[in-house]
Parts: sequence; structure tokens; C-alpha cells
Amino acid sequence: MRGSLGLVGRLFAILLLTVTLEFAVGTLIYERASQLSLQDDEARRLAEHLVIARKLLAEQPPTERRALGIQLTTDRYDVHWSPAAPPPPPLSPELERMRRQIVAWEPSLEKSGLWLRISPGRHSEINGGLQLPDGSWLYFGMHHSGGKWAFTIGRMGLALIPVIALLVAGWLLIRRTLGPLRDLTHATHRIGRGVEVIVPEAGTSDVRNLIVAFNAMQARIHRLIDERTETLAAVGHDLRTPLSRLQLRLEAVNDPEIREAMAGDLEEMGAMLESLLAFLGGGQDPEPPVRTDIAVSIETVVDAFQDHGADVSYEGPAHLEMDVRGLSLRRAVRNLIENALHYGDRARVSLQRQGGEVLIRVDDDGPGIPRDRLEEVLRPFARLDDARQRNTRGLGLGLAIVQKAVAAEGGQFLLANRPEGGLRAEICLPLPRSATRGASSAR
Repeated sequence: MRGSLGLVGRLFAILLLTVTLEFAVGTLIYERASQLSLQDDEARRLAEHLVIARKLLAEQPPTERRALGIQLTTDRYDVHWSPAAPPPPPLSPELERMRRQIVAWEPSLEKSGLWLRISPGRHSEINGGLQLPDGSWLYFGMHHSGGKWAFTIGRMGLALIPVIALLVAGWLLIRRTLGPLRDLTHATHRIGRGVEVIVPEAGTSDVRNLIVAFNAMQARIHRLIDERTETLAAVGHDLRTPLSRLQLRLEAVNDPEIREAMAGDLEEMGAMLESLLAFLGGGQDPEPPVRTDIAVSIETVVDAFQDHGADVSYEGPAHLEMDVRGLSLRRAVRNLIENALHYGDRARVSLQRQGGEVLIRVDDDGPGIPRDRLEEVLRPFARLDDARQRNTRGLGLGLAIVQKAVAAEGGQFLLANRPEGGLRAEICLPLPRSATRGASSAR
């Protein structure tokens, strides 16, 4: 899938989004409820502390109240006594709510003139005061130690543990559920290369039905390919027999010109039959790769053309070994040379090793091919007579056979017009990594 997540990734993203939203909403609701609960709890504790402190201070003489206020100060609350007090500030709605909660817990504080304010200090959240029965004032402050946030973060960390466990379990279950689809994808790639793969039937009912249909489809495809291959083999055998008889009967033709023309027609028919069988030989690979000296193979093909008087030359190393399908590669080089001779009268074949590739080039001096038709000529049965200004023999399968042979080797087949004129056909064969590393270390 280009530039996007795979199916497993998308399902996991949906699961992650769902769990994250659930966690966020749940945490928000829980924290809001906890905040309200903490406010109620703080109001109750503050009310209890204020009632005790007010009672104790009211029972002591004014000279001892300052010292008693220090004794009543704790880590949570500050307590101070003063004979006079400033005017109370206006209460915010939140502080008014808290004041009502304190009075609700301790109604005795209703007539004490209780007031609250937000402290500008860094360590206390709320300051306030209330009046003692003799008119003096008790000041108090609530410290904020940060424990609430630490408690909240710790609680969120604990809540994340099951969320992470759920995500991991969901990921594993998704991968396990979609495992048969991955197997089906791998099998699709292999069947595209002509390999028959029976995918085990597993997964959900929909996936199993898909795999059953896939196995049945590839069985039909391979059966059709086998039937086509057998039919082509039979047709090839049946056609070669009358061609051989006609070749023998040529000896009875007395006219040399007629005999030579008929021999040429029979040779062309044989070449057409051979190219057709080579191109339509079925999806199976009849030739396994073997260690081959491709330099010697190419020189052998060039020598054969030279023996028939063709203007063909070779430039390259004397030996270059690699694992290839030797017969298919020789047929591809022969097709390129025939193409070059047919349209350019001569062919120059070169072989070189360049980086991690082996390049086989066949150059001719013909008219070339229009740039907008370079891809068209690679299609089976393509005929570009108007581009080559010659009568074309064969079925138009020569370059298609080359492309098929090169693709079987995992290489590339390229056509390009040369700046000095003519066409260049280039076969690029990849070298194994081990061979590339060996060449680099040798240098």
C-alpha cells in the first residue's frame, strides 16, 4: 500500500484511537469527580480544624493566644491570632461555595464572619479569617504541597498499565487474525512468478472463503497453462513434421531459384514456429539457473553469425561467470543480433561489469525507433515496419522474448537511440551481493 498504513496498522490505529479517547474521557470525568470529592473533604477538615482552634483560642487569655496559634499550626494549616482584622475581601463563586461547605459541616461558624481569599503566596492556596467571641480575629492558611498532582499523576500511571496491556493484546490478536491474509498476499506474489502455492485455509469465515476461492482460481489458472503448454508442444511437433517433409522434397525441385525461394520460406516458417513456442511456452520455468560463463556463451553466438558471413563483433572479457538460464540468455542475445543485422547490416556486441550489474549491449547502425514508440516495440506481435523502413520478417516476438528472458533473471531490458545514430539494446543483469563484495575487496 503506497504511502499508507497496512490493514494491520489501520486496525491498530483505530484501536489506539478508541482506547485513547476512552482513557481521556474517563480520566476527565474521574478527575472532575475526584476534584469535587477533594473539595468536600478539604472543607470538612478545615471546618473541624477551625472549630477546634477557635474554641481553644477563645478559652485562652489574649496574652497567650499568639503562642497558642503557633502550637496549632501544622504542615497543612497555618494559624495566627490578631486583635484586629482588615475588611474581608469579596468572595469568588468557588470560594463562596467552599465557605458554604465549611459552614454546612460546622454551623457554629455561621456567625463568625468567616471569609476566604486566594493567597498570592507560592505555598498556600487559600487564606482566610474568622472572628472570636471577644472581637479578635483568627487567621488561617491552607498549604498546597503538590501531593494532589503527584497523586493524580501516579493514579494516571497506574491506569495506563491496563491500557497498554490492552493495546498489546489487541495488536497481537489483530496480527493473528490477519495472518492468513498475509500468507495470501505472499502466495499472490509467488503465483505471479509462476509458482503454484496452496494456501492453508485458516482465519475467519470470510478469510477462509477468500482463500478457498484463491486456491480454486490458481488451480484453474495452472490447469489452463498446462493445457496450453501441452497443446503448443503437440502443435509444434505436428508442424515440424510437414516442414521436414517439405525440406526433403525441395531436393526434387530442379529450378535453383525456386528451390532457394522455397528454402527461405521454410526457414522463415521454422523460425516463426520456434519464436512462437519460445514465447508461449507456459508459465513454468523449464530451465533452472546454472553457473554459466556468459562471456563464452556470447562469443559462441557471435562466432556462429560470423561463420555465416555476418558483420558481428564482440568486445568484452574472455570469461565472466554467473548463475543464469544459459539457453534463454543465448536466445535473447541471438534475437538482438538478428534484429541489429536486419535493420542495421552489422551488430557490435559488448559485455562489461559495472558496479553491481553485468551489461550486455548490442548496437546497430539502423534508423532507430521513434522515442514515443520505444515501449510499444516491446509488446508481443508489435510491428513497426514504418519505423524501420524495411520489410519485417517473423511474428514480432523477438524483443518480447528478450524481455521475458531478462525478467526471469531479475534484470532489465532497455532500448535507446544512440546519439550517433542507430539503436542500442541493453540487458542489465544484477550480480549477487556476495559477488559484488568480492569484487570490491579485490580492488
